[in-house]
Amino acid sequence: MIIGNGLIASLFKEIDQNKVIFFASGVSNSSETNKGQFLREENLVKETLFQHKGNLFIYFSTCSIYDSSKTNSAYVLHKLHMEDLIKTYAENYLILRVSNVVGKGGNPNLLMNYLIRSIHSNETINVHTKATRNLIDAEDIKNITLELIVQKKYNKIINIAYPFNYSIIEILEIIERKFNKKLNLNLIKVGSGYEIDSPESEIYFRNKNLINKESYLNNILDKYYQ
Repeated sequence: MIIGNGLIASLFKEIDQNKVIFFASGVSNSSETNKGQFLREENLVKETLFQHKGNLFIYFSTCSIYDSSKTNSAYVLHKLHMEDLIKTYAENYLILRVSNVVGKGGNPNLLMNYLIRSIHSNETINVHTKATRNLIDAEDIKNITLELIVQKKYNKIINIAYPFNYSIIEILEIIERKFNKKLNLNLIKVGSGYEIDSPESEIYFRNKNLINKESYLNNILDKYYQ
């Protein structure tokens, strides 16, 4: 069963499994402050857990939990609350904290969607030169999730992320080379990043020989933004 209709939920449409709940209907905007949106997700999680007891409950959380600048944000506190709720009431669960997902469609305000839109509109991009982001292809999230199900790594919290972070400058330089286009940048010496410990993901990427950062991002650009 799939709960949700966004980018992550769409990944599992063709592999729907009766005994597995893919819960991907949560609050996705990390700047969200509307208590009503948080309550909507909480009620839906509770309802789904109690109606499908015994099924494997897969919840897609966020690696933003490790971002020190968002420690006390309403979004992060809400996600931690959802994780605690699932750990308390689900008989079998898998909580997957994902990094910055890149895929077909999705929220227009996701980093890559915003950057590509700004580039094609010839807009000036404000660049936080000290900021880093962890980009991951949505298809890799699907593949890693399915591997974890086969391996029965239940009742765990697992990070799904690319083995390496990209600086924002690095991302834009790769985009410039890919599209052979000079970007309009306003460099601002601020920003931060955080490391993500993701051993299960790293094994996957090394086995697939996907550890060249520039090549990986170029493949993402070819797949979703050509």
